Amino acid sequence: MTVPEIAKLGHFGLVSTDLEKSLWFFKEILGLEETEEKDGVHYLRAWGDFEHHTMTLRQGEEAKLDHIAWRTKKPGDVEAFAQILEEAGTEITWNEEGVEAGQGKAFRFKMPSGHTLELYYEMEKTLADPKSRSVLKNQSHRSWARGVSPRRIDHVNLLSSLPANQLSDFLMEKLGFKMRECVEAPDGSLVGAWLSVTPLVHDIAISFDPNAASTNEIHHVSYWLDNAQDLLRAADILKENGIFFKGPGKHGISQAMYIYAIDPGSGLRVEIFTNGYLIFEPDWEPIVWTLDEMDIGFTYWGDQMDASTENNPTIKA
Repeated sequence: MTVPEIAKLGHFGLVSTDLEKSLWFFKEILGLEETEEKDGVHYLRAWGDFEHHTMTLRQGEEAKLDHIAWRTKKPGDVEAFAQILEEAGTEITWNEEGVEAGQGKAFRFKMPSGHTLELYYEMEKTLADPKSRSVLKNQSHRSWARGVSPRRIDHVNLLSSLPANQLSDFLMEKLGFKMRECVEAPDGSLVGAWLSVTPLVHDIAISFDPNAASTNEIHHVSYWLDNAQDLLRAADILKENGIFFKGPGKHGISQAMYIYAIDPGSGLRVEIFTNGYLIFEPDWEPIVWTLDEMDIGFTYWGDQMDASTENNPTIKA
């Protein structure tokens, strides 16, 4: 039997308590393009994303990330993963083609933490509206049309009151993710884990906080900029528009530069991300950090992250 594989991070679904503010933030300030609005759900993507959407946005009574979706490498991998998960006792729920605009048949399930993941293969490669279409045949929309203007979706970071290894073990054993870097506590449990199915250092990260509000919170979602100058330009745009943010800075883990900005509609933290390194070695051994190395690991230089509640909003996932 061929082992099923996940190809990449596809999209995430956000519920906002103030849809108008969130649409303003993601479209005008971050600069995402809207491909469609259907039944109150707005479908957005960056100018370099080819699939129909990399995020969905809708109004709700509680701000939350309602799912994180992953595309499989082959059509048959969707059914194969469903079988693996069901045999392991995980309950799955199928969505037929078109339930989510642009997307084929897919299923959702919960991780041991309660985070909802979705697996799919079929997705429309939507042609951009002529008003926003790039003249480049290998690019969906014109770059720099509005706001920060990131190229593509990059990763998600889950927050949980469960040790990170409880979530990372599930991702590796059931879905085929590979550990790239991690932070190990003295008792051997993991405080943080960075995993991927692509050459990126992480398509998904897990952050452990024993004081987190629940087992299933979201730390941030991330979109990619091409270089450090783009990140500095983003800081000016955010500041001019009154958006609270932390950074710029550089992580030791992943070696990437960052700004963390807050969507004023939902409270979701969005990381604007660039640089870093890629992994091509098939025999890569995870880089293990210890807690006493986190002055370098979390923030190599720049605006230090802190633990204050007001600077670290979280929402349910």
